[in-house]
Amino acid sequence: MKTHRLYISCLLVCLIFVVPMLKGFSQPDEETDSSIYQFKLVIDLPTSPVKDQYRSGTCWVFSGLSFLESELLRTTQKEYDLSEMYLVKKDYHARAVDYVRWQGAKNFGGGAESNNVFDRIRESGIVPETAFPGLNYGEKKHVHGELDAILAAYVDAVIKNENNKISPAWIKGFDGVLDAYLGADPNTFSYNGENYTPFSFRDGLKINSDDYIEISSFTHHPFYSQFVMEVPDNWSLGVVYNVPLNEFLEIAYASLNKGYTILWGSDVSEKGFSHRNGVAIVPQDEIAEMADNERLKWEKMSEKERKEHLYNFKTIVPEKTITQELRQQAFDSYLTTDDHGMHITGYATDQNGTKYFKVKNSWNTDNIYKGYFYASESWFLYKTLSIVVHKDVVPKEIAQRLHLY
Repeated sequence: MKTHRLYISCLLVCLIFVVPMLKGFSQPDEETDSSIYQFKLVIDLPTSPVKDQYRSGTCWVFSGLSFLESELLRTTQKEYDLSEMYLVKKDYHARAVDYVRWQGAKNFGGGAESNNVFDRIRESGIVPETAFPGLNYGEKKHVHGELDAILAAYVDAVIKNENNKISPAWIKGFDGVLDAYLGADPNTFSYNGENYTPFSFRDGLKINSDDYIEISSFTHHPFYSQFVMEVPDNWSLGVVYNVPLNEFLEIAYASLNKGYTILWGSDVSEKGFSHRNGVAIVPQDEIAEMADNERLKWEKMSEKERKEHLYNFKTIVPEKTITQELRQQAFDSYLTTDDHGMHITGYATDQNGTKYFKVKNSWNTDNIYKGYFYASESWFLYKTLSIVVHKDVVPKEIAQRLHLY
């Protein structure tokens, strides 16, 4: 009996110590107790920490600088924290000048597009976060409601003035508001014991805005041409290259497989997007389009039950097959809108072999994947507005058709 008890005791000790050790050597899949999805990462590229844009409409710059911070990790193997608000300030100035020149005929607000990140860096350089945090208004996080309202009212007042002409003083007043809320320009600053200007810092990092191109896929413009994306936040009329949808997907995977991340603009307004659950999917809601084994299961449900199951994120559901035509219809009908800028950092497969892009968001780290989520390939094909990639990742044949070289 004593021998038996000793054997049981030894076995329990082994279970206590050995099982956790074995778990430490298991496949590093991304799964939690609250997710039905079991993601196995195929490509997972280095990134800087997740940030929080909080209550500001500045996803364009948070995603853009996250993308460039990954580029710096790739080129220098060093982690940098670049200032979003420095570029926000510069973009607001440029946008105000443009808005007044167009007599208010364009959109004005805090939102912008990916190209504005590269345009502002080209014109104004870049600084680290420590040189310009942009929080001069008594908040610890970015809260731009008051600032946005004041700036919009200011430029509208300039346009509507009754003096029959605009004075040259208005832009100084506008910049004064930006100084008060975000801070004065850091014309010189110290970083790691060295003195810099925004331009010398940019040049030292070897950030070249001309290395990056924006690509989309729509049929209302010819393929292999460039066009101005018709969305409200594209105030500077930035252009994108247009390719067929299959080549669009090919470019995305080519970029990740070569070790380059992707700057991503996508609609996130559909019910299939859930930041909390960490997934973005396009459920197949047409039973006739499902595979036979799936169709039989879903036909047994009532319409209410089907809707609940499609979007409860507690089961993996079949997804729509996305075509060029379906994608175009969504854009033309405003089902796909210019909504949110994010950063694609890799891709994975679930337990069924379905591919997903791993996405870094700028909504803090309080979701299931600590600020990341997984967008299915169907979601990417259906809801993407555009991507920005390093031009070197574009496959040779496509690059030739786009006349990149």
